[in-house]
Amino acid sequence: MIRVVLPFHLQTLAKTGPEVKLEVAAAVTRDSILDALENAYPVLCGTIRDHVTLQRRPLVRFYACGQDLSHHPPDAPLPEAIASGAEPFLIIGAIAGG
Repeated sequence: MIRVVLPFHLQTLAKTGPEVKLEVAAAVTRDSILDALENAYPVLCGTIRDHVTLQRRPLVRFYACGQDLSHHPPDAPLPEAIASGAEPFLIIGAIAGG
């Protein structure tokens, strides 16, 4: 099981707690996790990535094992600690402004 931590506004939208557990059948990549998340919680479609291009939304960041993975290729394998469920995959809503 993959553990995914959601920001508060997505928790509210999906009616979940801070962490959800997902079964990812394919290789554990950013896209496979997001596909599983959107399949389990269809209300999140389009909130994390664009409906058409599937590109990450500008103010959304992804972290795993203390690393910012936001600009890594979406089909790159994630660390084993994520695949095993030892560490969560974090989806963070970035804050902008001054």
